[in-house]
Amino acid sequence: MGTTMTADHDRALSPVPPEAGRGPVLVRAAQRVHAGLRLGEIVRRRPPGLTASQWNTASRAVLDHVVCSAASGLPEFAVEFRSPSTDATTRRAERTTQAVAAAIGLPLLRIVSATLRDTGHGPRIVSYVVDARRYAIGAAGSDVPAVGFRDIVGRLPDGREGAVNDLGALARAEAVEAYVARRLTDPILRGLHVRWRGGPVEGWSWAEVRPGEVLVERVSVRVFDLCCGVDPARFAEDLAVLAVGERLRTIETDTPSLLPRGDLLTDIRRLRDRHEELVGDFAYEHLCQE
Repeated sequence: MGTTMTADHDRALSPVPPEAGRGPVLVRAAQRVHAGLRLGEIVRRRPPGLTASQWNTASRAVLDHVVCSAASGLPEFAVEFRSPSTDATTRRAERTTQAVAAAIGLPLLRIVSATLRDTGHGPRIVSYVVDARRYAIGAAGSDVPAVGFRDIVGRLPDGREGAVNDLGALARAEAVEAYVARRLTDPILRGLHVRWRGGPVEGWSWAEVRPGEVLVERVSVRVFDLCCGVDPARFAEDLAVLAVGERLRTIETDTPSLLPRGDLLTDIRRLRDRHEELVGDFAYEHLCQE
């Protein structure tokens, strides 16, 4: 799934040696996942349209994870983890990386989160995308309508039945345990997702830690010429739930920054008021009434 590379694109990409990258190489089915490769390590030559100076800068950019064919070593897609930033230099570097990836036919997934990191969470998330893409390819070749990867039902870590490919499933179960132990006011991790026109998809999740005070995580996802195997917006919301779960695990030793519930509702209403900038209808009017 994703971009079908032309012969020119194939010639622009360099096969990645099995041992390349930072740390252990993850092998998943017929693919290898390499961490910490420089863009210049996977591109044979300067792409057209970039000056020598631009390419000198771009070639040093590090791709957090590069998924390659185990047979040929050719890169198939890359994943970046970024912290939220409005810094002009950072945004310019991101646009340059995106432009180079497009020029060489390398699909790119960019995850922006204040909590999720490439070292701690990257291997699990990239493995999830690899599995989801493989499942989607198999489903597309079948005459039998398939349940979406995200909606496959099985046994969850707490013994209940549910969506086993929900990245936030463990966090949801742990929130219930935290509620029983009186560490949370509400056992339910709530969330929403929106799609911005011409921009990223965005997922929000929150937990009510104390009465009227919530812990909030926001994750945005940009996909460039890539099929993730799951709906990107639901993927972003699941990632936000995963991020909330990470922060709840340290709630007793690391006092979290909590947001008044009223401020969260105000932010949700602002989303509703920007509905003309969204793809599709705003589906969370009920949250604005709480």
